[in-house]
Amino acid sequence: MLVRADGHIKATHSLSYQVETPAPLWAQQWPSVWMDAVVACIKGVLAQAKPTQGAIKSICISSLYGGSGIPVDADGKALYPCLIWMDRRAQAQVDWVRNNVDLERLFDITGNGVDSYYGYTKMLWLRDNEPAVWVHTAQFLPPNSFINAALTGQVAVDHSSAGNIGGVYDLKNRCWSDEALAMLGIPRRMMPDRLVASSDVVGPLLPHWAEALGLPVGLPVVAGGVDAAVATLAAGATQTGNHVGMIGTSMAWGTIRQQVDARHGLISMPHVFNGMEDLYVSGGAITAGASVSWFRENFCQAEIAAGRAQGVDPHVLLEAAASGLPSGSDALLFLPYLMGERSPLWDAKASGAFIGLGLHHGRAHLYRAVLEGIAYALHHNIETGTLDGHPLDEAITIVGGASQSDLWMQIIADVTGRPVFTIAEEVEASLGAAQLAAYGVGLIDAATVRKGWVQLTARAQPQEPARSTYAALFQLYVALYPTLKPVMHQLRQISVDTAAAGILSP
Repeated sequence: MLVRADGHIKATHSLSYQVETPAPLWAQQWPSVWMDAVVACIKGVLAQAKPTQGAIKSICISSLYGGSGIPVDADGKALYPCLIWMDRRAQAQVDWVRNNVDLERLFDITGNGVDSYYGYTKMLWLRDNEPAVWVHTAQFLPPNSFINAALTGQVAVDHSSAGNIGGVYDLKNRCWSDEALAMLGIPRRMMPDRLVASSDVVGPLLPHWAEALGLPVGLPVVAGGVDAAVATLAAGATQTGNHVGMIGTSMAWGTIRQQVDARHGLISMPHVFNGMEDLYVSGGAITAGASVSWFRENFCQAEIAAGRAQGVDPHVLLEAAASGLPSGSDALLFLPYLMGERSPLWDAKASGAFIGLGLHHGRAHLYRAVLEGIAYALHHNIETGTLDGHPLDEAITIVGGASQSDLWMQIIADVTGRPVFTIAEEVEASLGAAQLAAYGVGLIDAATVRKGWVQLTARAQPQEPARSTYAALFQLYVALYPTLKPVMHQLRQISVDTAAAGILSP
């Protein structure tokens, strides 16, 4: 995204890339896919906007939460793919931490829990399973840090990315924790020495990259940060109590705090703005839009064919049918745990389910139940976020692909009991990165960042009797997981055993 210093968007360009899944529960990427996307997108916006000589003043890159980060050798060469946030291979390491580390002390130091989501457990997996990689690893670099190091020749890790690794970062003192690293058996030398704010300049753009990208030599490269926090900044969340839900392939909900209790099961890291004082405290579901896509691709061939014939998105047809149904989908619940679940359950063995199915239910009921199930997961995280007694703003802002759905926005308002706002501009983390780029080189001040660049649009108000219906169903939704957990775990184990035995369904 190319943005003027007043927030006006001049050009956008995007490029998708794939996740490697070479084994069940594995999800990894080589950094070349990120670099290719960075190059393509920068060239794409420059080709559209054709800025004048010297008009570009800085660049900033946000990135997915990179889990382990990229293990690099002394020359900065990638030794192994990045085990990204959705990778769940480190369950044995999670069990080791729970059995061998002082968890209460780890919680107090890091403000985070123990799960295969966190980068430090994935680092331990590399230590235990890839000793040749481990012995040659000089440092672990989060995705944006790896790209910034390539562009500038200088290594730095922003505090949001460092904090989101989990068990190796001291959240109170905003530094690596020697004590936690020692408990885990991760050498301190593997953590880059230079920690910076997300708006700090990492270094100047190197000449060969300037030539390759069509940008000025020495252009300031601003650190950036984890995309969920950067997207929350883009949505205008800079004050305590502001909160934003991002619903794309996954769902992330986040708010701004100054303290956190890891025992409540949420994720915490320094915020990408005012990060020495503010924390970004978040939770999320692994499959949100992915649940919708799964349902559409597997069960909605008629709507896909009709949409193709009519020239409309099949979701339009599905939502038209689902909109006429009562709130709660005629007493049908969906648990969106198709890849296990993150907060507040933290259970890689959780699985999805439709509960309450009857002969009176049709495809539209199931589709609506999927939307409602994701709204329940969002509400579950919001409710968890209030356990520490910190207030939240009454209204919630929703960003991401789900914000295009009027039906889904009304469901979220009715499930959460909160007014729902969306952003008039279809932007997410890229606009937040542009704000950080402008702020980092003094083009805008802190007051402008706090005011934000986006326009919020009121989309839905909670309505009765839907609100009361959903309140009762939400209590059943929360009760279902502990009730079904033993069966979920047994089924997961049967699946693992079947795969290991090479017994495949026809």
